[in-house]
Amino acid sequence: MNMENPKKALIVDDDPDCLELVGMMLKRMDFEIEEAESQSQAEVMIKTGNYDLAVFDLMMENHDSGFVLCHKMKRRSPDTPVIIVTNVARETGLRFRGFTAGEMEWIKADAILDKSIRFEQLKHEVDKFFPVTA
Repeated sequence: MNMENPKKALIVDDDPDCLELVGMMLKRMDFEIEEAESQSQAEVMIKTGNYDLAVFDLMMENHDSGFVLCHKMKRRSPDTPVIIVTNVARETGLRFRGFTAGEMEWIKADAILDKSIRFEQLKHEVDKFFPVTA
């Protein structure tokens, strides 16, 4: 891990178990973690913090909290990769798959993953944003 300049991630989820799980996964990938448990708390952090990665739950106070946070993050820091995690498939039967480039541009997220997220899934997405260099 680069102790002088570690990568910093913002994780936002109203489920403490998911917050802890994603945090542990990102720590294994050498990220320094900041956490928020609500959209409103995260909005303050986005305004004041600098992050290398963001992982947002889709549904918190509102059904579109993750999308709102994604738009705010991209407005402030367009190059920060954002991953949305969601239980929508389990709760509604709808799946977030096969978006066109135009739809992903509107959504603003760089990746959308279903909960329960596995380490390999998250690492695969994160590695796309932070390729290992020799």
